[in-house]
Amino acid sequence: MISGFIAKKGTMTSVFSPDGTRTAVTQLITFPLTVSSLIGKNVQIAYGSKKNIEKALAGFLKKQKLSIKPQHFKEFALMAETAPEIGSEITADLVFKEGDIVSVSGKTKGRGFAGVIKRHGFKKQPIKNASDRIRAPGAVGAQTPSKIVKGKRMPGHYGNKTKTVSGLKIISINKEKNEILVQGSVPGVINSWVSINK
Repeated sequence: MISGFIAKKGTMTSVFSPDGTRTAVTQLITFPLTVSSLIGKNVQIAYGSKKNIEKALAGFLKKQKLSIKPQHFKEFALMAETAPEIGSEITADLVFKEGDIVSVSGKTKGRGFAGVIKRHGFKKQPIKNASDRIRAPGAVGAQTPSKIVKGKRMPGHYGNKTKTVSGLKIISINKEKNEILVQGSVPGVINSWVSINK
């Protein structure tokens, strides 16, 4: 079928194996994806929904004979010899099976402007006479090359970036509840879209 899937991040929970081993899992809520176009060896899928769409997008959907109002589009590589038909739906159980190892990409939580302790895990400065430099980064320059080196870890915007977590195992796929349970944690806030790739 295709090389990945789109889902919404749910809550984290635990599952227990028959021998009593506890495993932390993340619930991923899946929805059927609609094939909107075939681009070379890739399959473009539409997901989500919104009330109003742009005229150009409405014209594209009309040309493809699709009666949907998708929120986003994404391309995945075609893994099978035969391509799916435009307008057909793809479900998670057609793409994955239990035990598959996947990587999950999502946008991390935005935490605003943060200092070096929160952003990079720096240690605090020694507490002397209630100084106001306890959470400061300390010296950042050097005599050579007489400037701050590019890439120096400094205070700044933390989070709200695309992050990929690899090596996650699919514990179970529940077609009735439209959910996938993935071992471990995945980036993003609850109800944010994440991309699952083989």
